[in-house]
Amino acid sequence: MLQRLHFIFLFNLLSLTILGQANQWIRINQLGYLPNYPKVAVWVSKDLQVPSTFELIEVKTQKVVFQSKTLVSTGAYGPFQSTARLDFSRFKKSGTYFIKTSQAQSPVFRIDAEVFRGSADFILKYMRQQRSGYNPFLKDSCHRADGFIVYHPDPKKDSTHLDVSGGWHDASDYLQYVTTSANATFQMLFAYQQNPEVYQDLHDAWGNVGKNGIPDILDEAKWGLDWLVKMNPAPHEYYNQLADDRDHKGLRLPTLDKVQYATNQGLARPVYYITGKIQGYKHKNRTTGVASTVGKFASTFALGSEILTKYYPQFAESLKARALDAYTFGKEKPGVSQTAPGGAPYFYEEDNWVDDMELAATQLAKITQKSEIWQEASQFGHQEPTTPWMGADTARHYQWYPFVNLGHYFMAKEAKDKAFINYMESGLEKVFQRGKNTPFLNGVPFVWCSNNYVAGILTQAILFRQLTGSTKYQSMEMALCDWLMGCNPWGTSMICGFPTSKLSPTDPHSAFTHLYNYKIDGGLVDGPVYGSIWSKLIGITLYHPDEYADFQSKLAVYHDDFGDYSTDEPTMDGTASLSFLLSFYEKEGRKLQAINNIQSLGGIVRLDTTKKEIYLCFTAHEFNEGASTVLKVLQKKGIKANFFLTGDYLRNPSFQMTIKQLVQQKHYIGPHSDKHLLYASWEKRDSLLVDKTSFMNDLQNNISEIEKLGVSSSQINYFMPAYEWYNQSISDWTAEMGLKLINNTSGTSSQADYTTPDAKNYLSSDEIYRRILNFETKSSTGLNGALLLTHMGVGEKRTDKFYDKLEMLITELQNKGYKFEKLK
Repeated sequence: MLQRLHFIFLFNLLSLTILGQANQWIRINQLGYLPNYPKVAVWVSKDLQVPSTFELIEVKTQKVVFQSKTLVSTGAYGPFQSTARLDFSRFKKSGTYFIKTSQAQSPVFRIDAEVFRGSADFILKYMRQQRSGYNPFLKDSCHRADGFIVYHPDPKKDSTHLDVSGGWHDASDYLQYVTTSANATFQMLFAYQQNPEVYQDLHDAWGNVGKNGIPDILDEAKWGLDWLVKMNPAPHEYYNQLADDRDHKGLRLPTLDKVQYATNQGLARPVYYITGKIQGYKHKNRTTGVASTVGKFASTFALGSEILTKYYPQFAESLKARALDAYTFGKEKPGVSQTAPGGAPYFYEEDNWVDDMELAATQLAKITQKSEIWQEASQFGHQEPTTPWMGADTARHYQWYPFVNLGHYFMAKEAKDKAFINYMESGLEKVFQRGKNTPFLNGVPFVWCSNNYVAGILTQAILFRQLTGSTKYQSMEMALCDWLMGCNPWGTSMICGFPTSKLSPTDPHSAFTHLYNYKIDGGLVDGPVYGSIWSKLIGITLYHPDEYADFQSKLAVYHDDFGDYSTDEPTMDGTASLSFLLSFYEKEGRKLQAINNIQSLGGIVRLDTTKKEIYLCFTAHEFNEGASTVLKVLQKKGIKANFFLTGDYLRNPSFQMTIKQLVQQKHYIGPHSDKHLLYASWEKRDSLLVDKTSFMNDLQNNISEIEKLGVSSSQINYFMPAYEWYNQSISDWTAEMGLKLINNTSGTSSQADYTTPDAKNYLSSDEIYRRILNFETKSSTGLNGALLLTHMGVGEKRTDKFYDKLEMLITELQNKGYKFEKLK
């Protein structure tokens, strides 16, 4: 029976690697679903027959937990002859599942309040990697000579040096624009303003690992603001961009950039003065004024002055005057300030500016408390009730930017003007109407950077729901979120490396990956474009056979291929635009379930830090000499502990008496790897030493040995990795099997009880004991929720056995008010 269940379990998991059965596929949100939110998968097929029913199956038990005959047929779409929406929103139980129809099966996914946990911080990886000046990913500096001024009306200043090093590279080339950089900075500040509780402090201001007392997202926003300040060296003196498409001279890392723009300027790059007039070389833009850019300066400076006051009071105060000057300049010279093209006809063709001035006015009104500025914001806002791309089937490159007008939100929320709620609803309705009869409910136009449009309308949908309490557009909202996470024709996430271990872009248009195989985790790629657009783009050549060939169509094309710069290039501003929505959903999850535990790389390393509870954990593989002592102490103290045992340990004839006692005394028994495998390199932790199949086979074999003891699968909920060494992929694969990975609480040194006197990392039992108590004293939460790991046996080379101090340790901690708990 166990072998049969084992076979079925592995079949279901390994079938995830199969793209589909009988030309049918089920697309899901690979990150997972919040329990109380809409939950819909999409069935797609090359055939005409639609299934009559679908089932939701729990991975651990292989039991059908939900069935439905309510499949909403949505007809032909793109490359598919038939499609249907599979709604399982009524099912709310947390767990790991997959969906099955008669001829198709989905990948495994989770329903859990924590599915978005860490997502908002994850995308900051890409932002840090995009830094110019000092780059924390490369641990080196680049573009230090930037830049020399062009287009300045004063001949004495034109061609002179201006220090504008810093900021972020715009995408996979190394150009830098205020248009996108200011928006990205505002998006991050806005995300923190709305959802501050979700952001962590794991990096310093330079982007290096190490806390500095400031949430990482504000470190990143400050990096952007510092650059914007450099691009505004004096009142009414503003610069629009740094470098141009002459940068496109071969692939290289930014630290190796040797492009020369002028023979007398060394490696400095041109920084474009904002003139309010047409600029460009071979090709020209259509600039009509300055307001679109300086409006972005103004709104970002104003919000920065509000948010950063706590951490940088003097800097924040200085931003107020800058914001007011930028806003005044925008009113003096209305119109758009487009980016400057060079040898190619591609540039940011922004054609609207009143949205930028509206947002700027809302932020200035807040920090100045001047009612007349609210009136000006209203006047700007009424000129563009909806962002023009909403409802349209096409748009030029960044023609209507930003893709969401947050000024309308602030007018509705802060100024209490209901007209702007109506404007927000109007925009949503237009997009909804375009997508309402499609399987993915996606009504955005498939133009260049379509994923950025998705993020924009998704943000607007969330904010509208917050303002009104209406769920009118929530189905579309979640469908768009799902789209970014893999519920789309191609079945892939649109964020590089996320969710970890799931299908996501691995061959993006980037020198980092293409030349050096460096991961660029967190970057949102451009996304699908119409087939008619893709076929006309200059210089596109696929480098590999198209793994998504079956899913391409005239409607939309997407390739995970370095050669496709139109659909697979990550962008800095698109990535930053995910900040609000990911932090919002993470906060929503926290409302459902208070998060008091601590995680590292997806594994739980400390349980509830609000309770004086300790979890004694013991692992065992080849040694067992301490078992008798450990069990006697636990029985004497009336404590149930947690034992993580390898398959080899469980099969060892010499250990059967211990195993029998563990079962009789009702301790927790969990897996520790069947063959005690090392999963990841000691030197490079994100490099796997096992593949998914071998990991799951090994873990399932371990579980099968535990089940032979009479322990049911419902009792096996936690797994501790061998060597207590793992990475995010191992945590994710564990979750796919319906388990939670846990690991010892770092800082206590309890796990060092295996070290031997001849080793550099040796710790005596007295020292381990001292460190545990020292941790308890110094930690702000003591040992609350701690996972104290020691070993059942450590072999003959260590004679100083820590388990001989177990009773004394338990007594001392009990005297401090701690309880010892069993995992459930």
